[in-house]
Amino acid sequence: MSISMSSASLPVFQSMLGNLDHFLVKAAAHAAAKKFDPANLLAARLAPDMLPFTRQVLIACDASKLGVARLSGVEAPKFEDTETTIEQLRERIAKTLAYFDRVPADKLDGTEDKDITFPVGRDGTTRTMKGEAYLKHWVFPNFFFHVTTAYALLRHNGVELGKTDYLLGSKA
Repeated sequence: MSISMSSASLPVFQSMLGNLDHFLVKAAAHAAAKKFDPANLLAARLAPDMLPFTRQVLIACDASKLGVARLSGVEAPKFEDTETTIEQLRERIAKTLAYFDRVPADKLDGTEDKDITFPVGRDGTTRTMKGEAYLKHWVFPNFFFHVTTAYALLRHNGVELGKTDYLLGSKA
């Protein structure tokens, strides 16, 4: 029995964005307990040339919602990228999750062979892949890269997160 594109995508994005939200709850609690401004966490980077924590969260949201939008044809909401607090990042995740709730499964199902053309750089370069390959080999790796990087940035800065937090979030 094969799985559908909707069951292969939406629950994965919903679960992991929920876990990312859980990371943010723990980050806020850590900052409060240690008595420092949580904005310090939002600016954190693992390397000077890498995007800061805030951008990791924004890109995780965007990678998932734009992937679903391109596959389903259901227009994704546009966000302004003005988030500057943990609470605003949590709202961004909530808005992304609300979008997924509005995407009917039948708009995703059957898109395995749909041609998906998408930007791959800031210079206007595009790439075209079939829907299933796009989901499995572009959207998922990009999404997980940014969720994992957000996790690593918080861990690096002392937030008590473990593998169970990554895999189960608040259900841990």
